[in-house]
Amino acid sequence: MAIITAHPAIAQLPIRDPHTPGYVTATELPDGVNPSPDVDGNFILGPTHPPAPESTGVPQGTIYHFTMASKDSKIYPGIARDPNTFGTVDPADPARLIVTTSHPAPYSRQVTVYVPKQYVAGTAAPFIVGADGPDNLLFTVLDNLIAEGKVPPMIAISIGNGGGDAQGSQRGLEYDAMNGVYAEFVEKEVLPLVESKCSLRLTRDPSGRATMGGSSGGSCALIMAWYHPELYHRVLTYSGTYVNQQWPYDPSTPHGAWEFHEHLIPEGPVKPLRIWMEVGDQDLFNPNVMRDGMHDWVVANEKMAAALAAKGYSYQFVFARNAGHVDHDVKKQTLAEALEWLWRDYRR
Repeated sequence: MAIITAHPAIAQLPIRDPHTPGYVTATELPDGVNPSPDVDGNFILGPTHPPAPESTGVPQGTIYHFTMASKDSKIYPGIARDPNTFGTVDPADPARLIVTTSHPAPYSRQVTVYVPKQYVAGTAAPFIVGADGPDNLLFTVLDNLIAEGKVPPMIAISIGNGGGDAQGSQRGLEYDAMNGVYAEFVEKEVLPLVESKCSLRLTRDPSGRATMGGSSGGSCALIMAWYHPELYHRVLTYSGTYVNQQWPYDPSTPHGAWEFHEHLIPEGPVKPLRIWMEVGDQDLFNPNVMRDGMHDWVVANEKMAAALAAKGYSYQFVFARNAGHVDHDVKKQTLAEALEWLWRDYRR
């Protein structure tokens, strides 16, 4: 879904209580306090969200920009959904959306790369891949954390999406599809350009590779690592779209990313993943025509936390009070701690 970065729109959405029956048991922290990067588990923040000191300042590393065009991609030639159209619910299956207004269309995307001043030329660097770029806050926070020695000197690769949103769009095809295609696109078409245009080397070690994103970019971050754990072991998500939004329909995962907490995590073997997640108390709830019981972002993230705990995953889950969808204030408060937690066991 589209990212909401300000508070005014969230008043129209229900406010969820983190102590609701069926939600995970969580530790309520004093207002303004983040959970320690040394612990796993479930935590409640808010209602105010002061920015972390690491979220301010101007990055001292180097920022590179380049553009990728759909005509140069062998994996994503480009699609778009007609303006002001969405889709219709399959009368035989309320969990399936039929989209007839999607068609081939060109796109271009921006790629922005942060290289810390501590990077040693010629060495294979750890890195984090982020969706819906550019993410200037990520660059600032990393710059401060690296200088403080709290995370390793790493490259940040912030990739713009191919346009549109949800079913039938290029962004939806990239981020919501339950397969490894987007990770393969990044591996085969984005990372080689990053290495050549920025004159650097990226590690091939999955423990030195992370993914992150918000909303559908968040579910994409987990999808990348889930289907390619040989490429990524670390995942960071804000308001992850762990709901039924996949398109085209795939019978192997009929409920889209809802399948993560419904079947894939509970019934599958534990994968070598480390996962940080956040959701807001006023996050998205049934924002479209599908009434399949699988479009509540808060419930989806609560179910994710429960599924990860039951399987023994290393994870940290933050429930933010007074917060909307991919809430920018919450991100400014928590991103530094989240990155420190995500990388705390990294050994170079």
